[in-house]
Amino acid sequence: MRKPYVILIGSASGIGKSTVASELARELSIKHLIETDFIREIVRGIIGPDYAPTLHRSSFDAYTALRDKERFQGNSMESLICAGFEDHASFVIPAIEKVIERAVADSDDVVIEGVHLLPGLINTEKFSENASIHFFVLAAEENVHKERFVKRAMEIKRGGKHLEYFRENRVIHDYLVRNAREHGVPVINNDDINCTIRRMLSFIRENCTEVTLQHPVERLGDVIDIIIKRHGGRIVDVSYPIPGFSQPLKREVNVYDPAEAERFVKRLNESPKRKRDLERLYTLSNNVHSHRICAPDPETLQEILRELEESGLVYHDEDGD
Repeated sequence: MRKPYVILIGSASGIGKSTVASELARELSIKHLIETDFIREIVRGIIGPDYAPTLHRSSFDAYTALRDKERFQGNSMESLICAGFEDHASFVIPAIEKVIERAVADSDDVVIEGVHLLPGLINTEKFSENASIHFFVLAAEENVHKERFVKRAMEIKRGGKHLEYFRENRVIHDYLVRNAREHGVPVINNDDINCTIRRMLSFIRENCTEVTLQHPVERLGDVIDIIIKRHGGRIVDVSYPIPGFSQPLKREVNVYDPAEAERFVKRLNESPKRKRDLERLYTLSNNVHSHRICAPDPETLQEILRELEESGLVYHDEDGD
């Protein structure tokens, strides 16, 4: 029996998490879609403003209600905003965890989305034994974020209030991204909703296989282009068979973001020493290495393998296997 899906999608306001969550729930036929804002309202009805003043403010201006603001004197405004946001979210997290507990107990799939899903604050490990739990943080470049933020503010007819706080929301965006990377939570750049969904599905669905490639360092960009850029796939690890070693040299890489992959290739080309080091490793393994790769669906996985083969990147031993 399949474990129930518990999918958590966090981001700052205006990134597009509600749209992504709705589309992902539809794609996976998940009927339970919950916004953390609704959970927060329930908690507000239980815990009053005298006890939790930050809870009764918005996530982006919770810092104005911090009781111990003097503790942050001398620190940056960004630190104060992050402290207020974290204090605000900390009152909502226990209720979110209770929702997850109930979903897991009932074997119900659920998608939960909201700004309160702060990596490091919510404990997902305690659900991993009984649920297929996946945590994502969505991100966007600042100009894209601002455009969406303005549009959303006008749509919900609270434009005046919200538009004043774009800076605070951007600070929260960066704080969520930093915490996600620190705690190993995938950060998905939501530049295109279809690409975003496919990248998330490459984590959620177990459409993975091992593939052995043989190519020089110069063709690393071709591998990235086929697996990640064209098909929304993910490179989980890389293994190099080194002569004289009983086990291959293996490294977890978990590369899924096209921009990040392109930056890696660019840095490699701009650093002769780094490139030489990788070329030495390739030489030791005769340019042969294996990857575990994942794709959004079985058809895409087969298409990736076909394109790698047609591009002359797949390794074949002397027996033709």
